Amino acid sequence: MLYTASALSSSPVTLGHPSIPVGFCFSSVTTSVPLECQVLENCEAVPHRATIYAQLVESRRMWSWNKLFPIRVQTSHGEQVIVPPSEVEQCPGAPSVYDIQLNQVSPTDFTVLSNVLPMFSVDFSKQVSSSAACHIRQFEPLASGRAQVVLSWWDIEMDPEGKIKCTMAPFWAHSDPKELQWRDHWMQCVYFLPQEEPVIQGSAVFLVAHHDDYCVWYSLQRTSPEKNESIHPGRPVCDCQAHLLWNRPRFGEINDQDRTDQYIQALRTVLKSDSVCLCVSDGSLLSMLAHHLGAEQVFTIESSAASHRLMKKIFKANHLEDKINIIEKRPELLTSADLEGKKVSLLLGEPFFTTSLLPWHNLFFWYVRTAVDQHLGPGAVVMPQAASLYALVVEFRDLWRIRSPCGDCEGFDVHIMDDMIKRALDFRESKEAEPHPLWEYPCRGLSEPQQILTFDFRQPVPPQPVRAEGSIELRRPGKSHGVVLWMEYHLTQDSTVSTGLLKPAEDKGDCCWNPHCKQAVYFFSTTLDPSAPLGGSRTVSYTVEFHPHTGDITMDFTLSDTLEDEH
Repeated sequence: MLYTASALSSSPVTLGHPSIPVGFCFSSVTTSVPLECQVLENCEAVPHRATIYAQLVESRRMWSWNKLFPIRVQTSHGEQVIVPPSEVEQCPGAPSVYDIQLNQVSPTDFTVLSNVLPMFSVDFSKQVSSSAACHIRQFEPLASGRAQVVLSWWDIEMDPEGKIKCTMAPFWAHSDPKELQWRDHWMQCVYFLPQEEPVIQGSAVFLVAHHDDYCVWYSLQRTSPEKNESIHPGRPVCDCQAHLLWNRPRFGEINDQDRTDQYIQALRTVLKSDSVCLCVSDGSLLSMLAHHLGAEQVFTIESSAASHRLMKKIFKANHLEDKINIIEKRPELLTSADLEGKKVSLLLGEPFFTTSLLPWHNLFFWYVRTAVDQHLGPGAVVMPQAASLYALVVEFRDLWRIRSPCGDCEGFDVHIMDDMIKRALDFRESKEAEPHPLWEYPCRGLSEPQQILTFDFRQPVPPQPVRAEGSIELRRPGKSHGVVLWMEYHLTQDSTVSTGLLKPAEDKGDCCWNPHCKQAVYFFSTTLDPSAPLGGSRTVSYTVEFHPHTGDITMDFTLSDTLEDEH
């Protein structure tokens, strides 16, 4: 929060920028004023007040971001079901908020169980206590169902009279959907109840918003707060390890039965009754699939102790603790004794690694494959056998705004800030891609998807760089805001898993992106100024290079006005 000199005058005003949605830090509001700048008792803050709203819903999709669902595996001996450990089922989860663009979640993905409930307000002009507190709202459910998720957002009133208001309400709760403003610095929030609770239409219950000086969480109470001694529970703490190791998209990815079925189908084509499998991915269930589909012996590498403990719980819950061997060791330190003197005939990976930020970071699997090369038997199969880097030129509906200069804003000239940001971007970031979950950010494809680089996992990582140059033809009219890049993993010759585009780009309509993965976006700086003309660029030329010594990929994409021959 910024404090002006007027904070010491006879008409004190405090200017602030509440940039953290809903789960803001209460101890930082008017309580952390510098010693040399004491706020007067009648100080007026801008914004003046924030009001937090909540809506209770049932949603299998959103609940899949928080709990591990049973996973079904069809085998030659009938259906096997991978079940979550009781510790994971009973775990209240982590208190961390999941902030998303809630407007991109289809109303068909959830059932509304309550009206929008104003939970509590914070007056920034008054001293805010950092003590833990709770706020209770009684309501009658609009429908019977399973209470699982609380959708939350806030409004801010800039003045004491509430004449100037800024709302983060999603479209279905907005007073005037036509006036809906796109924002990325303030978004809506998804909170998960510690456990799902059945509710009955018309039968009153109590929704409780808890907060301490760090975070917000919700609980559902069936009895009056006056009669409930547990109305002040402490902040939820994950004691199962899963919520500490898997983020929300990873939970959704593991729970995606269609994705699991793709791996099952691919495994059926490469597994043999005498297969010795080595699985390399963080917290992956691939080893269990391999066992259920008939592998003779299965090993899985878990480099961290926490991941080792979680997988051990999952194996035990499924009576596989003696069937799958967990190796807690870095891949390059693997010895023949760890594999009980056997050679690996099938090396498996999703691949997924918790440290990956950009799509190609999971090429770490290629380095693992290289590190364990001496442990692979003759004719060993690697799955996935290869990967490809794809690119698509797009026009964003709104995401381009995060890189667009402001110019004049409400009569204020902020070109000096625009120039400072541009110089910082030109220093390095203008030639880099950044990760974004594009299912939250609609865009149109202006080109066809183009394969840029291919990586053959059947061979070790080459010592020399892998370089590609060429051009992408723009086939649809629109403003080229940037290039989206993603990886596709070729499990077998006939089976491919995409971390990006899920359907072919169409002339009309938005692209359909993998909701469990972040894609990489390379922005064109020349088209992000809203005052710039639409332009007549017809191609995008590119140079992309994979550097094996660092595992990094450098790139340069340039808009061109004329068609170029592809190299």
